[in-house]
Amino acid sequence: MSDTANPTPWAEARETAWAAGYAARPAATELPFDQALGSALAAPLVAVSDLPAFPTSAVDGWAVAGPGPWRIGGAVLAGQVPEALEAGRAVKIATGAQVPQGAEGIIRLEHSLAGEDGLVEGPAAPEWREAGEEAGHGEELLPAGTPVTPPVIGLAAAAGHLTLPAHGRPDARVVVFGDELLTSGVSDKGRVRDSLGPMVPHMLAAAGAETGPSLGPVEDTLEAHVAALREALGAADLVCTTGGTMVGPVDHLHAALAEIGAEYVLNTVAVRPGFPMLLARTGNGKFIAGLPGNPQSAVIAVVTVVAPLLAGLRGLPLPPLGSIVLAEDVPGRGDFTHLALVDPAGRRLAHHGSAMLRGLAGAAGFAVVGPDDHATAGAAVALAHVPGVRS
Repeated sequence: MSDTANPTPWAEARETAWAAGYAARPAATELPFDQALGSALAAPLVAVSDLPAFPTSAVDGWAVAGPGPWRIGGAVLAGQVPEALEAGRAVKIATGAQVPQGAEGIIRLEHSLAGEDGLVEGPAAPEWREAGEEAGHGEELLPAGTPVTPPVIGLAAAAGHLTLPAHGRPDARVVVFGDELLTSGVSDKGRVRDSLGPMVPHMLAAAGAETGPSLGPVEDTLEAHVAALREALGAADLVCTTGGTMVGPVDHLHAALAEIGAEYVLNTVAVRPGFPMLLARTGNGKFIAGLPGNPQSAVIAVVTVVAPLLAGLRGLPLPPLGSIVLAEDVPGRGDFTHLALVDPAGRRLAHHGSAMLRGLAGAAGFAVVGPDDHATAGAAVALAHVPGVRS
């Protein structure tokens, strides 16, 4: 049942969801770069060879040996293995090309003077990167736990890797409860257009999940709820349901969770909007996140529970909160945390009711106002980011 008397504090709920995911993270495997992206290194990244593996020119110019002027002969391009350079000789060299053995300096092209007599002169200097200058063979480049970003992938490739040790993207599905919902057309005759089925999977993908088709709308019966949960859990590590998190006449989620033997990790959170969210775990270690049916409340549940859970499952730290300076006062919500929609300038947005999406569509995120508090214009407060929304 919904534990309305003892909701979990919002900050604690985020930490609890993350810890549950981290404890359940799958064993790391060697993943191709595209699959490792967005995860965390499960082991240190080590250089397979010196980086660079050989001396490479930092400029376009002339590699020279001995005293000048130097007799021009040949060229070295990137990807070629040059012959050793004899004293008194010069070869044209491209940026990134291997420096010939015996070279004592490189004349920058723009500082050189090449005559019709086949000689070149100019100031020579060691304009190259030494082998191992960035890293030596076997050197640790990054520690375990480092988030895998595009630059990390670039470094791994340069260091000789084809794969990375990481935790794969969890499979997630969305189950939409409510036979009053329409999947096309406009709201009419007591039925409303479903917005969460199309929206939430993209947020899950942005938070690090591999998503598939949504199920539903599911009929408002206990039997249909149980069947939908079992079907979704057969294909996913995480199932996000929408609606049915309270105890109304057609709210069957709590009974369905009991029917499949799931246990609560969280059951209601002290936050407005979004209070009746939940997180449960099945006997075989899969998760069910119950999102309220109102759109803004559902998004707050994604921010509070789902994004931290997915971060933990991928071995990542708890998603950090940002910061924003408020342009106007934001009231508190008593002993609950208030998550207030704000734009990038710190202004509160109109159309911010729990059932509304218009304000959310233009928001930078949610300004966080703690329990028994209020925030005034000019104050810097925490900003909760929405997965997939750039703030």
